[in-house]
Amino acid sequence: MYLLPAIDLKDGCCVRLKQGDMNQTTVFNTSPAGQAKAFAQDGAEWIHVIDLDGAFAGKPVNTKAVEAILAATDVKIELGGGVRSIETVRFWLKRGVSRVILGTAALRDPELVRTACREFPDRIAVGIDAKDGFVAVEGWAETSTVKDVDLARSFESAGVGAIIYTNVARDGILQGPDLQSTENLARSVSIPVIISGGIASLNDIKACRKAKIFAGVIAGRAIYEGRFTVSEAISVLKGG
Repeated sequence: MYLLPAIDLKDGCCVRLKQGDMNQTTVFNTSPAGQAKAFAQDGAEWIHVIDLDGAFAGKPVNTKAVEAILAATDVKIELGGGVRSIETVRFWLKRGVSRVILGTAALRDPELVRTACREFPDRIAVGIDAKDGFVAVEGWAETSTVKDVDLARSFESAGVGAIIYTNVARDGILQGPDLQSTENLARSVSIPVIISGGIASLNDIKACRKAKIFAGVIAGRAIYEGRFTVSEAISVLKGG
């Protein structure tokens, strides 16, 4: 089980949103590359990067910031936000991204996920962001009529490397992760599931470890606000 500190990009800066609302933005660092380097120095083996502007635009926007992150560190980077074509998947994987996340595209164009998985086995993740159990898309601005578990199951044999599950209502507000919904989804598929949204303390990290079903944990605001460090969280996940 591994930790993925998060870098959300908006206007070239590291930010955190509250419940996916672009109008509730807090800027934590104006240097994404510097932030990534700090995470790496604190022991991170993976970093979770989202191009928020890209998620709304439907195409990559913070390209220079992502490239700067890739140049600044050798840790594994998973990237999502605005990836809606196989060309964009290829673009990022060939530039050094370790894993590309397909979110809106997974719902709107499921064949893209299957095509990408065939071309890049284990290097494609499906991002499932949910509101009240239904999949949210377009940077969480729209909620579909598709249930989160149903979408996850539809990719069971596609070769997806991971599912990243976020309860939008918990994201960025430091009220704890949605363990119940995420565990339910994780037990419904054989694909490794990464839990995201709401991590507020080391006790939350311990609860995720105790569940013994998640592949990884994404944490953002709690790290930026100094509630715990990357190294402390990693230690907990390793049983320290």
